[in-house]
Amino acid sequence: MTHDQAPAPAIRVQGIEKSFKGLRVLRGVHFDVAPGSIFALLGSNGAGKTTLVRILSTLLRADAGTALVNGYDAGAEPEGVRGSISLTGQFAAVDDVLTGRENLVLMARLRHLRSPGEIAGQLLARFSLTEAGNRRVSTYSGGMRRRLDIAMSLVGSPPVIILDEPTTGLDPQARLDVWQTVRQLAARGTTVLLTTQYLEEAEHLADRIAILHQGTIIRNGTLAELKRLLPAATVEYVEKQPSLEDVFLALVGDPAKDGSESTTGARKELP
Repeated sequence: MTHDQAPAPAIRVQGIEKSFKGLRVLRGVHFDVAPGSIFALLGSNGAGKTTLVRILSTLLRADAGTALVNGYDAGAEPEGVRGSISLTGQFAAVDDVLTGRENLVLMARLRHLRSPGEIAGQLLARFSLTEAGNRRVSTYSGGMRRRLDIAMSLVGSPPVIILDEPTTGLDPQARLDVWQTVRQLAARGTTVLLTTQYLEEAEHLADRIAILHQGTIIRNGTLAELKRLLPAATVEYVEKQPSLEDVFLALVGDPAKDGSESTTGARKELP
């Protein structure tokens, strides 16, 4: 590869179509995801996001089009795709009876990896779960369960991770915790495909955003490019009032700043 050539996309979707009993869910979807980037697939419920995720993860076959993941064709080379990705669904797929460490050790053994205990210890530390590692997952908060779920998906260091609405059902503080984790994944070179229906989530995380509507991509670009589609804003001087999220984080603390794992830390005083 010469210096003038861009690296091949980690994910390339071209003309993907899918119907269920005559209902067209995907109508020719196209997009590329650059290696090591965060790509947000934004759409309302029923837009086709989960159907597309199932095709990319080889759980469903497309009616038409191609989907390449890490150079493998999802339809023709499913084993290559499965060896390149990890999928985290809308709800944490962890075993409540086991401890956090035991969940990670089990995943490492299922992947036939050496030193599963060492791998579990490294991931617990990476996701700030070392102190909770020997506790049953049933005692974890929603944010801790989601962090453990993502940690389990990284066993074996897959180059591509797909997060299907990862903050569904989480409280505001836990959502920020997951956002920080996603940023760390990309910073380490992992390619992240994120589906969400939360505009704020896509705005805060994504390098590029694709809007899926009625089974097709209607816009695809950076946040700045998408904002330029609207007329220039009219400047008005108004008194800024704190949002509910500002109040909530002032009361319970911001995990992105203080590194806390739960809401049990000291409260910040409001002005």
